[in-house]
Amino acid sequence: MFPVKDVVERRTFPYITLLLVGANLIAFAISMVDFEWILHYYGFIPVRPSVLTAFTCMFLHAGVDHIFGNMWFLLTFGDNVEDKFGHIKFLLFYLATGFVATSVNYLVNPSSTIPTVGASGAISGVMGAYVVLFPRAKVLTLLGFYMTIVPAFFLLGFWFFLQLFFGTASLFGGDGSGIAYMAHIGGFAAGAIIAVAYRILNRRQNHH
Repeated sequence: MFPVKDVVERRTFPYITLLLVGANLIAFAISMVDFEWILHYYGFIPVRPSVLTAFTCMFLHAGVDHIFGNMWFLLTFGDNVEDKFGHIKFLLFYLATGFVATSVNYLVNPSSTIPTVGASGAISGVMGAYVVLFPRAKVLTLLGFYMTIVPAFFLLGFWFFLQLFFGTASLFGGDGSGIAYMAHIGGFAAGAIIAVAYRILNRRQNHH
């Protein structure tokens, strides 16, 4: 299932979402000059972790298909989460869930020498928040060769189930794709938890 478009209207212009997409595209273009060097110094390598690369790795991608998929999901779901949180809070949220995702991936395999790159951990956080904030939102989805409309909780819930399935398989050596499923799981969970906390705080403020 591939999301094409959601139908949630927003009240504000998604400055931060577009800024993040632009930053990722610029970083990708720069990385193509000397990808191996950029990957070595700015990708997150678990065996030699650093706070700097935990953030810089979010803006690096391994190929055109990698960045296209990530940016499409960010554009589809990020604008509404930004609209809900506000611009600055959304930026902090995005960076925080991306950092959590990288940290979870590190904790699972701290001796790995393979660089971790991609915005998918942070975008998983966006998706986790979206499913909490807009669970019944209708999403136009490409299902095989057919277009259909499904609720967000079904689409994103199914996506999260796949991450759990393949993430568990990877722990037992059953997946050789190189995809950081545990980072996706960590980011999604962090985003959902922050969104739940946001809703609770908002309700309390509205009652006072």
